[in-house]
Amino acid sequence: MREVTAPPDLYARIQQFHATQMHALDGGEFDAYAETFTEDGEFRHTPGRPAARTRAGIAEELKAFHRERFAGDPVQRRHWFNMLRVEPGSGGEIHATFYVLVVATRPGVRQPEIAPSCVVHDVLVEDADGGLLVRSRWVEHDWQPEPATTVGAAAGGPVNGPANGEVSR
Repeated sequence: MREVTAPPDLYARIQQFHATQMHALDGGEFDAYAETFTEDGEFRHTPGRPAARTRAGIAEELKAFHRERFAGDPVQRRHWFNMLRVEPGSGGEIHATFYVLVVATRPGVRQPEIAPSCVVHDVLVEDADGGLLVRSRWVEHDWQPEPATTVGAAAGGPVNGPANGEVSR
């Protein structure tokens, strides 16, 4: 296995970026979350649902998903990222792959639920001010693996999911 080492400052920037994203997502701030993508960004988050494209499309997809899935359910979801692997690309993009556990809690229920466990594949780019944005994000669910796709191809991201072209299971 080839060891990949990212500069520590880049690694820390990506962790902070992801934390900011997840606070917005878990707080139901879907427009703010969508702003962390490029204008033509692509986001595929759930098996069986098509990828959302553009910031406006991503925000609308998340609003629809949460209305459909959690209407009347007082669930609080928290996305926990770990095992971040960062690989700078040759064209200035940054490939980030990491594990995610989504922890769901409900009022009066002490035991949280893990739903689901995933591997996430990001293609990140810097904006004009040096901040990070997601060009493409593909969320691969462990419980329902999907065949390799061309997610990210339209946005210049990886074809067949992860940066190396292989699908992790």
